This record gives sequence, structure tokens and C-alpha cells, in this order.
Amino acid sequence: MNAFFVICGLGVFSLLAEVFNLKKWTTLVSIVGLAVASYLVYMQWAATSYHYHGMVYFDHFALAFSALIFVTAIFWFLMSRSYFADPEHRSDKSALVLFVVIGAILMVSFNNMAILFLGVEILSISLYVLAGSNKQSLFSTEAAFKYFLMGSFATGFLLFGMTLVYGTTGSFSLTAIADFIVSRPPIPRYFFIGMLLMMIGLAFKISAVPFHQWAPDVYEGSPTPITALMSTVVKIAAFGAFIKIFSVAFGAYSNSLIIYQQGIMVLTLVVANVTAVYQTNVKRMLAYSSVGQVGYLLLGFSSNANAASGTIFYYLLSYVVASIMAFTVIQIVEKKKGNANIENFKGLLKSNPLLGVAMTIAMFSLAGIPPFAGFFGKYLVFNLAINNGFVWATVLAAITSLVGVYYYFKPIIAMSQSSDSVLAVDRTENLLLVVLIALNLAVGIFPSFFQVI
Repeated sequence: MNAFFVICGLGVFSLLAEVFNLKKWTTLVSIVGLAVASYLVYMQWAATSYHYHGMVYFDHFALAFSALIFVTAIFWFLMSRSYFADPEHRSDKSALVLFVVIGAILMVSFNNMAILFLGVEILSISLYVLAGSNKQSLFSTEAAFKYFLMGSFATGFLLFGMTLVYGTTGSFSLTAIADFIVSRPPIPRYFFIGMLLMMIGLAFKISAVPFHQWAPDVYEGSPTPITALMSTVVKIAAFGAFIKIFSVAFGAYSNSLIIYQQGIMVLTLVVANVTAVYQTNVKRMLAYSSVGQVGYLLLGFSSNANAASGTIFYYLLSYVVASIMAFTVIQIVEKKKGNANIENFKGLLKSNPLLGVAMTIAMFSLAGIPPFAGFFGKYLVFNLAINNGFVWATVLAAITSLVGVYYYFKPIIAMSQSSDSVLAVDRTENLLLVVLIALNLAVGIFPSFFQVI
């Protein structure tokens, strides 16, 4: 919980930095604070704890996901230095990003549905503003409006589902709901409807098909650093919340819900990967890729909800490292060429080998090619599914993964072509890419070391 207080303090500091003329220190202080929070999580690992009358519970699951969120946020701040170049709104943007992190922590540590709603709203409202933070771009404004509109509908589904669950059980506590389900059969039909409505609300947050329609436009229209934030920190938080609510509170109903979870999984794998093939903008392609990755996560979770936490954590770790690497390169290309269309990546391997190699490794990892981290993430998910008897789903996931290889290779092919353009990269971006390449290889070569749950 101390780590959570540190992040709250960082958010307050960013707000006050405007008043005390400390704006130039916000990024550095945020990075240092996130590193301190990560260390505090490490120190707390041996002991789990309840807070606020049991409404927040930091077990190994919450601590591991919190640490992943903190480390991802550190990498995000390092890749997004240009996003804070404008001193006029630097403190506002830093504060909003830190509030996103605060909401994300609540979403992976809640033990009460009221805290889940609080976390979702803190995260979402901050993101609505950040998505439209590029005031010179009509696409950014459109992205913010679409995200706000669709997010409001999703929150309505989530709240209505919570209402029906509370009406049945008389409690918002996850453990109390789980105990009620076990001890008080038969359960009214509207409780089941409440679970499905909550699944719809959270499916929007993880951008699963058919609740993904907002993702491509919002990802493409938002500033690239915010797209990276949505694709990493928000994805971790949303899937962490999905795991907690459906494995802890509704675990006894897992067999009844599996048909719906796997239906969403099949649609997500097929629709996202097939649609990504036709994209000509790398940001939009990665938006559909992000949706497709949810399908593999759902495959692992629906195969065995109780045993999937470690596998899903490893998969998210490998996905986050590759995504931050890819968006760092995309951001650099956009600054030079104006957009992230595939043709603007031509000649990148020759004009700037580090950028080309980093983007190639990111695409290889997302495609699931060994020895990179993404390969072992998919291997662990497929292994879990096969061991629990879901061979047909694993075959489908493997086929869609092959489709993914096709569109992930499109920017790689473009980078290998000839071009006269030269891209300048500063030392911080070079160092960040080197660290991410090394981390991706380390996660891929030593998978057991990173399976902490």
C-alpha cells in the first residue's frame, strides 16, 4: 500500500508543480517515484495485506501486476519525453498519466466492486482527456469523443451488472459474493444476467471483439505516447480486473461462463487478426494487434482460470516490452515523416540500424517467433489450453497466429527496402531501445525467472 501512496503523492506533486514553477522536474520526479514504488512492492512481496476494511487486497497477484504497471510506466515516461516538451501543459499531462497509474493499481488490487468502479473511472476520465490532448489535431479530438462516448456506455453496463449482483448477494465484497454463491443455491436468474453485463463492461476495457470498435480509431487518432499508454498500462489493468472478478467472485460459475468467454475469444482471434492484414498504417495495425493479443489471453484464462495468473502475467510482460519498443520507433518515424504509414518505414534498417533492429525484434516478438519473449508467452498459453482439453481452441489460435506473422512482416519488409531518408535519434531513445531489446531477449531466454505468480 505504501507504493500506492507514493504514486498518489506524485500525482499531487505534478498538480502543484504548476503553482511552484517546478514543471521541468515533473518527468524526472515521476520516474524516480515509480522506481521507489517498484522497490516498495518488492519489499512487501513476502506479506499480503488488506486495507480500508478489506476493500483493497494486496496479494501476490496484485503486487506482481502493480510492479508490472510501475515498470511499464517508467519505460513509458522515458519513451515519451517529446510528449512533455511543451512546458505549458507539462504538469497537467504528467498528473493525468499518474492518475491513470493510480486507477490501474486500484483495478488490480480491489476486493470490493466499489473500488473496481473507482479505479475504472479514475483511469478512464484521465484517458479521455489525454486522448484529446493534441489540440491541433482534429483526429485527436475525435478519438477523445469516441472514447468518452463508448466508455460511458461500457461503464453503464458495468454498473448495471454490479447492481444486479448486489441485489442478489447484498454485498460488493468479492469474497462475500463467492461465499454466497457456494452457500445459497439456487441463485436467481438475474444474478447470471448481472455477471454477463459485467463481462460486457470489462470486455470493452480490454477491447475484446465485438466490443473493440473504439480501439482502432482511438489508437490511431490519439498522440502516439497515449496510444502506447492505452496499449500497455491500461491493458494490464483491465485484464487484471477481468481476472480478479471472474476467478475470485464468480469462480464457482466458471463452467457456466466459459461458453461466453470462449465465444468472445474466438471472435477476438479471428476478427482482429484478419482485419489487421488490411491495415496500411502501423499504429492502426498495432491497434488490431492489441485486440488480437486479448484473444490469446482469454484462451489462457478460459482454459483454467485458477492456474492462468502466472501465464497471463508472463504474456503481458512480453507483450508490454515489445509494444513499448514498437511505439518508440513509431513515434520517431512520425516526427520525421508526419504519419506512421508502412511506406514511411522504407529503408529504416539501412538509415538507422538500431531503429530497424528494434522494430524487427518487436514485430518478431508480437508474432511469436523464437527466441523472443512473445514466443514463450504464446507457448505457455497454448500449453495451458492443451493440458485442460481445449485442443480445438489452441489450433484456432495457432492458425490466427500465423495470420499475424503475415501482417507483422509488412513493416519489416518495408524497412529492408532502399530509401535515402535519415532519422536522427537522441541518446535517451537509443539507450531505451537497447535496454528494451536486452529485456525482450532476457524474458524470452529465461521465462521461468519472470513467472513470479
